[in-house]
Amino acid sequence: MKTRIIFALLLLLPGVLVLGNNLQQRLDKAAFYAVMDRGNLEEVNNELDVVAASSSPEKDGFTGALLMRKAGLVKPPAQKLKFFKAGRIKFDTAISTDKDNVEYRFLRFAIQEHAPKIVKYNKDIEADKKLIIASYKNLSATVQQAILDYTKNSKVLHARDLN
Repeated sequence: MKTRIIFALLLLLPGVLVLGNNLQQRLDKAAFYAVMDRGNLEEVNNELDVVAASSSPEKDGFTGALLMRKAGLVKPPAQKLKFFKAGRIKFDTAISTDKDNVEYRFLRFAIQEHAPKIVKYNKDIEADKKLIIASYKNLSATVQQAILDYTKNSKVLHARDLN
């Protein structure tokens, strides 16, 4: 009887390992930026799960950005503040660890441009804008497209700035 159980477990183990590897996935940045742009609470929550399961070294930064995005989508003010603070701590920690990450700086720029004045999260807009413009051509096509899409509604960053 023990032999059958051990044999059955050995047969199942490769399947479990494959399933585990699928959970440790790379982050789909195009999907991430689409969720950030649409601002649908259910999609943000789902993307938080995807980012948490990813093996990306940037997952803390992306989680922080998603939490701050989520803050703008929940109703009770206490919840808004809770998510914004948690996201800001996680995101700012990621930026301080990787100061030259232009993608983080773009996310911070976008968040700061739309953050309510009361949270006082708007001090880096000009510096981030300059870095985004200077580094735009060196970014991946996915991030370039996200920035270009963002410029369509931005009051501070325009497509003409990127040429």
